[in-house]
Amino acid sequence: MLVYKEITKIIPVQIRSLRQLVFISFCISIVPFIALLSQSYKDFTDVSRTTKANAVQFVSLSAELQALLSTGQDLQRVIRQYLILRDDQLKEIVDTQISKFEVQLIMVCRLGEELDECAVLKKSLPSLRDYAEFNDTLILDAYLARLENRLNALQIQVNRFVENKVAEQQNYLTEVRQRQAWLTSILVVTSILLVGFLAQFIAKPVRKLQDIIQAIANSKEKLPPRSKHAPRELLAVEKDLFWLNDRLGHLERHRLAMLRHASHELKTPLASIKEGCSILSDKLIGELNQHQEEVLRLLNDSATRLSVLIERLLDYNALLQQAEPELINIDIAKLLNECASRYELILNQNGQDVVINVSDQVFVFAEKELGDRIFDNLMSNAIAYAKMDSTITIDVIENIDNVCIFFKNMGKGIDKDVRPDLFEPFRRGDIKRNDKVMGAGLGLSIVADCVKLLQGEVEIIDVVDADVCFKITLQKGKFDE
Repeated sequence: MLVYKEITKIIPVQIRSLRQLVFISFCISIVPFIALLSQSYKDFTDVSRTTKANAVQFVSLSAELQALLSTGQDLQRVIRQYLILRDDQLKEIVDTQISKFEVQLIMVCRLGEELDECAVLKKSLPSLRDYAEFNDTLILDAYLARLENRLNALQIQVNRFVENKVAEQQNYLTEVRQRQAWLTSILVVTSILLVGFLAQFIAKPVRKLQDIIQAIANSKEKLPPRSKHAPRELLAVEKDLFWLNDRLGHLERHRLAMLRHASHELKTPLASIKEGCSILSDKLIGELNQHQEEVLRLLNDSATRLSVLIERLLDYNALLQQAEPELINIDIAKLLNECASRYELILNQNGQDVVINVSDQVFVFAEKELGDRIFDNLMSNAIAYAKMDSTITIDVIENIDNVCIFFKNMGKGIDKDVRPDLFEPFRRGDIKRNDKVMGAGLGLSIVADCVKLLQGEVEIIDVVDADVCFKITLQKGKFDE
């Protein structure tokens, strides 16, 4: 690690681009391969040279030895003939054969290193030249027999010499193979170390970029320090990430400021509504009949709920942006009934009914706040676009792995071409609402965001018994006995 840190202080001065870094890293990583190729070429050359030299030596030695043995046999025959005939022409032939034998012996001794029989035969040559003085046949036979034995011993020694040379060559080849195996192993290890070491020059800045991205994703106030030494391409990406973080921080501050101002401004008319409800509840302007008291109760409940929503506006915005909501077991029937009860007043005003078809003890894995937002926006959307004096039907179907909730209402259908766009922020259909409120086109986008956080799905489907149907699929919960 210390070596890496020291090298990183030097290399960035020379390597300023990612392309240069990759090219230089590749060149350094193939150095062991070049060394192996060089050593392999040297070993191959040595083996070839040694094999060629030994082959030439063996062939020459074998040829000279065969010639020497043939000359020895001819020499023995002409000596015997001369001692019988005592002819001068035979004497010249014997002298020629002796000279030829001497020359051939020298060639064999020169080709065959460390042949002891060569020295013995060389010492017997002067006695051989005195062949004319051999008058006793027994002495001649003994001398020639000894010469033949020496030649046979020389042949055996040459064979051993060749076998030893072949064994030495085999040992050398084995040594070369072992050296190549060790060099290959060292090469593999060295290459892996070099690749791993050189990869740090690329991996370290990339990990730094990952840390910056994680910090931006987790909305950390402080990012990792800027890199001083890295390829310029990665430094440019890092610079863009810091600019992006500043930009996101700027937008986040403006968004939070807008939410705070909206939350504050909404409290003023809400306070007037609550004060008016309080005056009516205290009967300061007269008695109320039973229906008026019911309407007043619904107004008070709605004002209280609106007050809570305003107070939790910032928390709710953070809730939509959280990465992992805390899922719990929620009774879907209870959640739907609570949602429907909040719209009792406007349902009565429109002459609309809500029918919830759900079995007992059907649970989903969800977060109550997110589930409440989903059903609240879908209920509000159904009331706003359903026909007057119609029925809004909510069917809950429990499957093996999930629970499907269908919000159905009678009204103008939604074209298939515009359905995907309705789940985008600030996208509204061209259907006229029943109420006098101008929608902002955020309700269905909030539904889509909340369902996505719950790892579910929402879509608009066609059914036989309704003009409009929203299908929400959520994870199935467990039945609590």
